[in-house]
Amino acid sequence: MSWLLTRDDGEIRRLTLNRPERKNAVPPEGWPVLRDAFADFEKSTARVLIITGAEGEFCAGADLGGSGSAMGESVALRHRRMKTVGEAASALHRTTKPTIAAVDGVAVGAGMNLALGCDIVIASTRARFSEIFVRRGLTVDFGGTWLLPRIVGLQRAKELALSGRIVDAEEALAIGIAVEVVPPDELADRAGSVAESFLQGAPIAQMFTKQGLNASFESSFAESLSWEGQSQAIAMGTVDVQEGIAAFMEKREPKWRGE
Repeated sequence: MSWLLTRDDGEIRRLTLNRPERKNAVPPEGWPVLRDAFADFEKSTARVLIITGAEGEFCAGADLGGSGSAMGESVALRHRRMKTVGEAASALHRTTKPTIAAVDGVAVGAGMNLALGCDIVIASTRARFSEIFVRRGLTVDFGGTWLLPRIVGLQRAKELALSGRIVDAEEALAIGIAVEVVPPDELADRAGSVAESFLQGAPIAQMFTKQGLNASFESSFAESLSWEGQSQAIAMGTVDVQEGIAAFMEKREPKWRGE
């Protein structure tokens, strides 16, 4: 059985990490699999991605079992191995369509940053987050050094990353790691409901919106206005804008074509 399961419910794709015996930790050979799964979602007709884990856990990060053998490898070889981790993180970040992390149980190390790499995080009441790297003698990866300060602020990011402490669901909600916390038995349905709400938006408009927001911390206000002007000029010429206006005038739900 594959450790990464894919299921499409209409226009919603559910990606499930399925190694419950290892708390859904990603095996060493699993990073290219994740990268390709994100790239496949981007090319697919699915419009929203939900990432979750099997049997009450999200992801315990990289599976470090047997990783002591890396001590005998050269720095160059270890760096090449880490490139595949970065490629998976980049593939998720480049996705132009909405992504949701539905987090139950542990989301630690790269598993936490896998969740943070999604557009929003919905957590169960038993979710636990940790940038646990320093407690393993490691530094933050899977994009965490970029993602975490943008979500919780630089000072809080340093406190979390330098201590590696556990953040429970209540604190995760309070500091912005999660946008919502629900009982475990409601997590899948709630993630599905949020995904359905994203289907109400036009695909091209969502693509430009994500790109603009992701670039916002590196852009000046003037640059953001320039981006908005260019992307809006393109959006105004799409079939979906015509459909959106027609649906509004006819008091009905729009039927988006992504054109």
